[in-house]
Amino acid sequence: MNDVTIVDARGLSCPAPAVAAKKAMKTQGSGRIEVLVDSGTAQDNVTRLAEGAGWKVTAEDLGGGGCKLTLEK
Repeated sequence: MNDVTIVDARGLSCPAPAVAAKKAMKTQGSGRIEVLVDSGTAQDNVTRLAEGAGWKVTAEDLGGGGCKLTLEK
């Protein structure tokens, strides 16, 4: 499966980014999900949630405080 699900959680207050990522992980089950966040707290929370669920997480700095988290399973 080569589809990528994109979750744009920029501008959302915690815990909304983690909730949105969790919904995508549950819906997709495996594959690749890109989560866009714009705060360190959201980045930490989504990373902790995804790794706890068995997903591999890589982070890419987008500048201006933004970050793209790539979740793969």
